[in-house]
Amino acid sequence: FCHGIIFLSEERSFMMETRLAILAVIVEKPEATQQLNQLLHRYMDDIIGRMGLPYHERDICLISIAMDAPQEHISALAGQIGRIDGVSVKTAYASR
Repeated sequence: FCHGIIFLSEERSFMMETRLAILAVIVEKPEATQQLNQLLHRYMDDIIGRMGLPYHERDICLISIAMDAPQEHISALAGQIGRIDGVSVKTAYASR
């Protein structure tokens, strides 16, 4: 339920001030991946890349999502991910 695929966005709009951030996502319920992927697709213009690592021994998936986006977009995505049952998320921001 987790693929090690990296997605790169080619089109970027820098009209708003953006921040660099990494979202660390843990998926504990495989059925949550469809909803998660729909969210990531909606924010694809803000996503620099993502990497998913399945950990079969514990039946979970660890995903990192790199973003260059307005603060509001990062917070909105993290909040929506956090509301998916079986998924947790934490965000770290670059200092500059």
